[in-house]
Amino acid sequence: MISAHISDKEGVYSATAIRLDIKNEPCKHELAKMRILAEKVFEPLRDHIGGAIKINSFFRSEELNIAIGGSTTSQHCTGEAIDIDDTFGHATNAEMFNYIKDNLSFDQLIWEHGNDNNPNWVHVSYVDDETNRKSILKAYKENGKTKYKRV
Repeated sequence: MISAHISDKEGVYSATAIRLDIKNEPCKHELAKMRILAEKVFEPLRDHIGGAIKINSFFRSEELNIAIGGSTTSQHCTGEAIDIDDTFGHATNAEMFNYIKDNLSFDQLIWEHGNDNNPNWVHVSYVDDETNRKSILKAYKENGKTKYKRV
């Protein structure tokens, strides 16, 4: 288990990796970073909302990240980023975003697309309390490309 509420399988699951037969397994160092992110961000958030949170993406191998068109500097590849979505009705994505912003330490927090009331999902990364940048961004599309603006 990565944490009390994240199984190893959830941490590496990717339909794209399965479809393309891509190995998506973290090394010990990456797994350690995943556990820290889960301890510092995911589990406190889950406790706050009182229920399950869907993980859209956690760890990504470099090969998987390339296959999905991810950023070459993606913190998913180091085990330091997670994309979450409350499909279970315990809180909206906006509520989760705001709770993280106001109550937890993080490196980067992104309101991923959606509209001004609710993002489609929330991206959050964590490095360590000393290094975290507390960067807050909003993702949007411009000419078919994802862009980011500081919030």
